Amino acid sequence: MCSFFVFLCVLFNFQFEVREDEEQSLKLTQTIELLLAAGYFRARIKGLSPFDKVVGGMTWCITTCSFDLNVDLLFQENSNIGQKIALTEKIVAVLPRMKCPHRIEPHQIQGLDFIHIFPVVQWLVKKAIETREELGDFIRSYSISQFQKHHTMPQDVEVKENKEGKIRAIRSVSEVYQPKRKYRRHETKAIADEVTRVHCTLLEYGRRFVSTVHCLFYLFSISLKDEMPNEKKSVLKEEDKKKEEKEREEEEKRLSLLMRGMSSTDSKPDRLTAGTIGSLVGLQSAEIQQTAAYYADKQSEIDRLEKSERGGGVEHHKRQIISLGKQIESTKQATTEIEGRHAELQEKYLETKKRYLEAKNSSQRLNDELEHLAEIEQGENKGVLETLRSLVAENERLKRQEAEFRAQCKEELAKLQADIEAAKEEGGVETPEDKERNAMIAKQYQADREKLGKIKLLFARKNREISSLQRKIDEVPTRAELSQYQRRFVELYGQIAAKHKETKQFYTLYNTLDDTKLYLNKEVNLLNSIYDTFEQAMSSTANKEQFLKQFEQIVDGVKQNRLRVERKRQEEKMRRDQLNDEYLDLVEKQRHYFKTVKEFKEECRKNEILLSKLQLH
Repeated sequence: MCSFFVFLCVLFNFQFEVREDEEQSLKLTQTIELLLAAGYFRARIKGLSPFDKVVGGMTWCITTCSFDLNVDLLFQENSNIGQKIALTEKIVAVLPRMKCPHRIEPHQIQGLDFIHIFPVVQWLVKKAIETREELGDFIRSYSISQFQKHHTMPQDVEVKENKEGKIRAIRSVSEVYQPKRKYRRHETKAIADEVTRVHCTLLEYGRRFVSTVHCLFYLFSISLKDEMPNEKKSVLKEEDKKKEEKEREEEEKRLSLLMRGMSSTDSKPDRLTAGTIGSLVGLQSAEIQQTAAYYADKQSEIDRLEKSERGGGVEHHKRQIISLGKQIESTKQATTEIEGRHAELQEKYLETKKRYLEAKNSSQRLNDELEHLAEIEQGENKGVLETLRSLVAENERLKRQEAEFRAQCKEELAKLQADIEAAKEEGGVETPEDKERNAMIAKQYQADREKLGKIKLLFARKNREISSLQRKIDEVPTRAELSQYQRRFVELYGQIAAKHKETKQFYTLYNTLDDTKLYLNKEVNLLNSIYDTFEQAMSSTANKEQFLKQFEQIVDGVKQNRLRVERKRQEEKMRRDQLNDEYLDLVEKQRHYFKTVKEFKEECRKNEILLSKLQLH
């Protein structure tokens, strides 16, 4: 359907409407900046048209995403309207395969409808960046794996050695601190309760415990206390102390009952072996004293821990709960402070970003105005601009003179008023000299006022001349507008040529069908005449021979016509081959011409660089 629409556009000389407004130009600028940020630096070339930049960027993004497009933008210069349409159709056909959420038509790309092109380009750039990151991660991991297979860094050797040392240390620590059996129960089958058997096993390895039910009851009572008033809390504290003492006594009794059925694995744990005593005697006296003190400290610490495990399990649990609560409160305060600081930094960041965007937009506007002024200054407008500059300079000079004259007049007026006030203070009666002086001042004032009016009239006339010259300059098209007109004329010429070709094909088809109709009519008339005269010709031998002779003459005429048409077809075929050869020669000359023009421009650029260097020296 899309191809048929484009065919109708070319056939009936429809022109693609390009919206020349501020929104379109803004979207074009955003599209070019997006392609440059993605890495398509071909969009910086000023000689390329917006169509080539945008289509080239879309093709580059599609190729980066590992989707194939059978086009070659670098070696196919100055494409005509047919090639552009074919290229846009290929791009539009690939987008659904890439699962692009935005839809676009070929005539929108050809007509440079950037309002619809920008979302597609934005999605393609995002997809290309994601694909490039995935490919980069894969290549990086593959390179690292290949490097690690064949090479080893000094850091890796050091890490490996440290790893082996750490493994040995962990093994030695696990061997030293592995659980050791201190007691052994003789009658294990006599205990039927599984929980009691677990407690007995823990006691055999020196592990004290507190009942889980008691811990849960204690935590539940603490939560209830927080919800009660202070008077009830004091009453409950005394009851809890009594309950705790009672439970501790019951726990001690239960432990003593369990310990009765056990015996120690080492009958004399506090005595040293003969080998240990010999090694201690072999040491120096200071080391012996140090070892004895260390042993006594460890023994006292073990006794203290056993006492705390017997009766202080619940209090230890309370202390842990209180410390954990304090840690939670401090963590919450730190989190609140960090969140407040984060909010302040976020506001500062947004404000800074807003100022940066405003500065960037103003800089972009200034750059655009400078480029526009540079375009106006080129070419045939130089003479008019020089005249305009001289008029503006004269205007500024007149303004400056007017300001100086006004300041001088104000100074003189102030001086004269001061003199008048001084004269009034000296004497209230004016002398003839004062009257003469005042008349002279009034006359001078009137003359200066008339002079100021003439200067204003001259200034207004100069302003009108400047406005007239400005309008004339605006009426002259710039180089960019002329290049745009030229591009539109070239596109119009391509469309006219395409329509002319189609019209010529229609004329040829019409002539062919008309000739076919003529030959078919002759054939039908011949068959009708044969059918009408066949019975009469077969009635006698003479009529039959005459009929056959006439039929042979008709067949000979048809053969001659066929040979004549065949000869004409061969001539047209030879002419077509000759024109095709000429067309290929012209295409080669055109390619050579564009290549030569490109080389000539490059040489001109080099020549300008050399001339500028010579002028500097």
